[in-house]
Amino acid sequence: MSPDVEKLHADAIVIDATCPLLSEEPKHLELYRQGGFTAVAPTVPAKSSTSAEAILKFAMWRKLCRELDDLMMVLRADDIVEAKRSGKLGLIMHFQGTEPLDRSVDILDAYHALGLRVVQLTYNKRCHVGDGCEEEVDGGLSRFGKAVVRRLNELNIIVDVAHTGVRTSFDAIEHSSAPVILSHANARGVHSVPRNAGDDLYKAIAASGGVIGVVGFPAFVAKTKRPTLDQFIDHIAYIAEHIGIDHVGLGIDYYAGQAPICPDDVALALYERQVAVGNWTGESYPPPPYYYPEGIETPATMQALTAALVRRGFHEAEIRKILGENWLRVYRAVWG
Repeated sequence: MSPDVEKLHADAIVIDATCPLLSEEPKHLELYRQGGFTAVAPTVPAKSSTSAEAILKFAMWRKLCRELDDLMMVLRADDIVEAKRSGKLGLIMHFQGTEPLDRSVDILDAYHALGLRVVQLTYNKRCHVGDGCEEEVDGGLSRFGKAVVRRLNELNIIVDVAHTGVRTSFDAIEHSSAPVILSHANARGVHSVPRNAGDDLYKAIAASGGVIGVVGFPAFVAKTKRPTLDQFIDHIAYIAEHIGIDHVGLGIDYYAGQAPICPDDVALALYERQVAVGNWTGESYPPPPYYYPEGIETPATMQALTAALVRRGFHEAEIRKILGENWLRVYRAVWG
C-alpha cells in the first residue's frame, strides 16, 4: 500500500543542504516554510567574500533568529530534531568557498563560534586551498588546504567538496578524519557536465560515510532547458543504485537568478557577472533563464517531490532518508 503522501511529507525531516537563494534575501525563507522544510543551509557568500563581509552575514542571520520565533540556528544535530518538534525552521550555516578565511586557518575558530557548520573547499576556480572543478589542471590540496581540512575536523565542521576538482576532492577525503560530503553534485552517469560527479568520487564519499545532495539547477539535471521531476529523480535513483540509499539527499541549489523568482534581464546580468569574474564557464553554465524541475520550480512545492518518489516506487523509509535522515546521520557523526 502506498503511503499517505501528505502525511509522509509533513512527518518527515526535510533538509536542503544548499540554499544560495537565501544568501542575500531572507525574504525567501517563506518559500521553504511553504515547502515543509525542517532545515535549510543558507550560503554565506564565500566565493569572493572577505572575512568582514562574511561576519556581517552571520550577524544578519543571528539577528533574525533572535527576532523571529519560528527560526533557529542549527549548531548540533539535535537542533534539527528540535526544529521539527517545535515547528521552527533550522538554519545550517554553509560556506561555498574558502575566500573568507583570508588565508588564515585560525579564523575558522571564530566562524565556528558564529555558527559555521559546513565548509565547501572551493568554488569552481583555484584558491589557496586547492583547485575547483572548472580548472583545466587539478593539483590537489595545497599545504594550506590540508591544514584547513585538519582544523575543520578538529572543530567538527563538515568538509564539503562540491564545486571542487576531482584530485582535490580525493585529497580532502584522504586527509579528513570525518565524513566528507558533496552538498550538491549530480551524477555524470546520468548527465555528463564538468560540474557533475563521477562514480569513483561518489564511492569515495560513501566510503567516508558522507552524502551526495541532488541538484535542481537545470543544466546539471538534463540537456533540456525545462527538466522534468522524473529527470531529477533519475539522479537520486542512480546514486541509490550505485552507492546505496544511505548516501543520497537533497542539495537543490535554488538560486536568486532562477525563474520565476528573477526577471530574465536581471538573471542575464547576474550570469554575465559570474562569467566575467571566472566563477562560471559556458560549458557548465548556459545562459538563463533557469527553470528548475517541473513541479518543484521553487521550494514552496517540495511536497511534489515526495509524491513523485512514491510514484517512482521508493519505499517510505527510503523517502525519509532522501528527504533528510541521511543528512541528519552525517550531522550527528560530525557535530555530535
